[in-house]
Amino acid sequence: MNQNVTAEPKLSNTVLYLMSISAGLVVANIYYNQPLLNLISQNLGVSQASASNVALATQLGYAAGLLIIIPLGDKFSNKLILKYDFLILVISLLVTAVASNIYILIASSFVIGFASVIPQLFVPMAARLSEEAHRGRAIGIVMSGLLIGILASRTISGVVGEYFGWRAIFYIAAGLMVLLFILLHFKLPKLNPTYEGSYLSLFRSIAHYFKTEPTVRVAALRGGLGFAAISVFWTTLVFLLEDSFGYGSDVAGYFGLIGVVGAMGATVTGKLNDTMNKYYIILSASIILLISWILFYFSGNSILGLIIGVVLIDLGMQALHITNQNIIFSKNKDARNRINTIYMVGFFVGGALGTLCASIAWDNYGWPGVSVLGIVLCAAILGTQLVWGRNDDK
Repeated sequence: MNQNVTAEPKLSNTVLYLMSISAGLVVANIYYNQPLLNLISQNLGVSQASASNVALATQLGYAAGLLIIIPLGDKFSNKLILKYDFLILVISLLVTAVASNIYILIASSFVIGFASVIPQLFVPMAARLSEEAHRGRAIGIVMSGLLIGILASRTISGVVGEYFGWRAIFYIAAGLMVLLFILLHFKLPKLNPTYEGSYLSLFRSIAHYFKTEPTVRVAALRGGLGFAAISVFWTTLVFLLEDSFGYGSDVAGYFGLIGVVGAMGATVTGKLNDTMNKYYIILSASIILLISWILFYFSGNSILGLIIGVVLIDLGMQALHITNQNIIFSKNKDARNRINTIYMVGFFVGGALGTLCASIAWDNYGWPGVSVLGIVLCAAILGTQLVWGRNDDK
């Protein structure tokens, strides 16, 4: 085992930024459909609530992929996992592009989410290969690429959807994934896993870590609530812009570009994690998220209010997420993929539930109901941190 550790390559800036860019390009596949929900609804002749199930299925698929695929990073070579994962991803993107009804689209969107977990192999890899004093910076750089990918994807798909139809972006994405796989195959270092047990025992160990690591459970709860809050916003924004302002999917996509301003703080947050008390970073992030939703409540007819809120909600979310991951990766170094599985499953289950509740709130109570839902979720993050977050730096 020690020989494998010493034989591992150092984390060069070239590899680090390649992982960051790759994380953004892959995770974008999950979010392309969000600004397109209105176009999908009109094109396939279904209700807005039914179209929202496309986004829900993608997030549920991602949670399933995290649970099934990511733990394998502690047992199998990262190169082997990437080969099969990219194959599934490209096929599912092409099926989505030609989907003739909402049921096929929901099914293929689930598979897209399932296969788009590759960035969650990169984050533990960055933590593993970086020096301990610079782990926060490395995670921050990978996460900045991931967050920018999430936000820029909405802008790109919104514009492409408005001018070329909602299917075009999935053809484009399939081509990008082929090119990206070729690049990663030649440039990404191969990691030798350390776990030698069976796949079943690997899963059992996930349950063990969940039971015995309270900081991981608390981080998963905070992350799930935070992603639920941000999913509530992005799922319903396209409907708000259409109903209150008469804007199409392209304008909804531009809001993703605005959110990049907040996501650019990811690298800074990562560096702060190397020097500051993590309890107070998360406390501050929780307050920022709460303020953003209070602002949204009063901005149902204000573009400026929505713009300011988008910057705040993405700034708060990336601070919360990066700090959560720094906390959980500081322990159990040989099980980082499994620890990350616990955290990210909680994270995306929260996002899926947020998407589901958002569509219900929108259909029944409009934007005020959506805003109250967001406020409640952010207040729950703050309460969780005040009650259980004191052990973050222990």
